[in-house]
Amino acid sequence: MKHSKKMLALALALMLVLGLTACGGQGGDSAYHVSVFYYTYSDTYISSVRTALDAALTNAGIEFQNYDGNSNQTTQNEQIDTAISRGTDMLIVNIVTSGAPDASQAIVDKAKAANIPVVFFNRAVEDDKTEGQVLGSYDKTAFVGTDAPEAGHMQGDMIGQYVVDNFEAIDLNGDGNISYAMFMGQLGNAEAIYRTQFAVEDANAVLKAAGKNELVYFDATNPDKYQVDQDGNWSATAANNYMNTNLSQYNEKNGNMIELVICNNDGMAEGVISALNDKGYNLGTGKGGVTIPVFGVDATPAAQQLIADGKMTGTIKQDAEGMANGIAYLINNAKSGNDLMANTDSFNISETVSNKIYIPYATYTGE
Repeated sequence: MKHSKKMLALALALMLVLGLTACGGQGGDSAYHVSVFYYTYSDTYISSVRTALDAALTNAGIEFQNYDGNSNQTTQNEQIDTAISRGTDMLIVNIVTSGAPDASQAIVDKAKAANIPVVFFNRAVEDDKTEGQVLGSYDKTAFVGTDAPEAGHMQGDMIGQYVVDNFEAIDLNGDGNISYAMFMGQLGNAEAIYRTQFAVEDANAVLKAAGKNELVYFDATNPDKYQVDQDGNWSATAANNYMNTNLSQYNEKNGNMIELVICNNDGMAEGVISALNDKGYNLGTGKGGVTIPVFGVDATPAAQQLIADGKMTGTIKQDAEGMANGIAYLINNAKSGNDLMANTDSFNISETVSNKIYIPYATYTGE
C-alpha cells in the first residue's frame, strides 16, 4: 500500500536523521531547546504522543520542556510567552482552541516576532474556509496531523460492513432497524465534526447498498443526533455519564435498547463500555450475555485490550508514534538549519497546503 511504503521510507529517513543528531555532528555547544505545548495531558491519545515524542527527542539529544494547557487557551498562550522569554529555539503546539484561525495566528505571530519555528500538531489550526492562511503567513511554520475526514470515512465503512454482516444479532428487538448512540468529543473540532458526520453517513451508504435500513438515532427528541462532552475533553467520564442516563430509559426491558454505539475516540468508548458492563453487557469473550457493538478512534492500548477481550468491536488507529516521528523529523530539520519541510517527500503532504503533513489512519479490529 502507498501509505505503508511512505511510512517505511519515513522511518528509515528518521532513523538516519536521529542517528546523525545523536552522534553530535554539530560540534561545540549544540544544545537545542524545544518547548512542547499539549492541549491537555488528560487526553489518552495525546498522552501516547507525548510518550513517543519524549523518547524521540531524548534519543536525538534535544532538550525539551513539556507544558500542559489543561484545555485552556489563555493558559497555553501564557506558557508560550514564558517559553519565548526563556529563549526557546522552537515551539511545538497542540493548540487548545482547535480550528480557530485567530488563536493559531496569534501563536504564529509570537513565533515570527521571536524568529523561531513553530510546528502545530494533531489539532486543526484553521477551518475549511481559511485553510492555508495561518500556515502560509510565516515561512517557519508547519503542521503535522491527520486528514480530518479520513477517520470518519474509515469508521463509517467499518461500522457499515459489521452491521451488514451481523444485522440480525445486533437488532435486539427484531424491528429491522439498528438503534445507535453517538458520542462527540468537542463542538467545533474538525476531527469531531467529520467523525460524527461520516461515521453515520458512510455506514448508512454501506447498509443501503446491502438493502438494509439505515441506522436510527436512539433518541428521536434530539435533533443533533449526538451527545457531546461539554468540557471538550473527549472524556470517558462524560460518555459514561451519558450512557448510564441513556440506559435508564432505553433498554431491553422497554424494548428500545441502544443496539450500537459510535464514539469519536477510544476514551469515550471506554466510558460507554463501563456503563454497559454495569448493566451486564459487553462482559467479554466466554462470559455470556449480550455484547453491544462499540466503535472508537485512536487504537489506544486500552482499546486494543478491550477488543482482544471481546468487549469492544473496532477502532481506527491514529498513529501516535507516527505523529511523534513526523514532529521529530521537522525539529531535526530546524536544528540543522534546514527549511522545516526539507526532504519530506516520504510523508503524505496535503494537496492544497504544502507545509501540512498527514499521518495516515488504519482500521483496527484486533485481527
